[in-house]
Amino acid sequence: MPRSNPAMGVPAATRDLEGAAERVLVDRARGGDAEAFRELVERHRDRVYGLALRMLRSPAEAEEVAQDAFVRAWRALPRFRGDAAFGTWLHAIVVRRSIDRATVLKNRRAREVRYEEAGDLPEPVAPDPGVEGGEMRRRLGRLLEQLSPVQRAAVALFYDEDRPVEEIARIMGMPESTVKTHLSRARAVLRRGWLGGDRS
Repeated sequence: MPRSNPAMGVPAATRDLEGAAERVLVDRARGGDAEAFRELVERHRDRVYGLALRMLRSPAEAEEVAQDAFVRAWRALPRFRGDAAFGTWLHAIVVRRSIDRATVLKNRRAREVRYEEAGDLPEPVAPDPGVEGGEMRRRLGRLLEQLSPVQRAAVALFYDEDRPVEEIARIMGMPESTVKTHLSRARAVLRRGWLGGDRS
């Protein structure tokens, strides 16, 4: 699975200027400046939604979690100390909300399956709206569904966002060794499924 680098090709001086500009926006937003916070939302909206989508595999659920994360970030911003970059702090909120939402959805699906097996509900026929594209993309989507929400978060942050393990550990609030374990187990699940020809 190739890794992408969002900062690839961006000169260090440009990144420094953007970082300084963002810190000014964060300081203004912490003081209650709603317009500054709107600018922060614009800067991070696509990546926040993308991370939630990769974890939840549903555009509607990802949109809901992204909006919830921004609301929570706005409310918590006065307590943001700036120990990490604003984006790192925001991603931590998104990961926690996505894991919570994934747990709720998993429990709901388990109940629906029990009802279906009892003959109380018709078998669903709508395809998963979060999986699009060709057969390879669908296969990968099915394999990602087999990962736990925490494993999915680690995979999304490491491969899709090219974040180092150290930063992922900060975002997810766990030791680096635990992040590495989640990545290793996720790779094993994906490798077994891919090589095993999961065609379901």
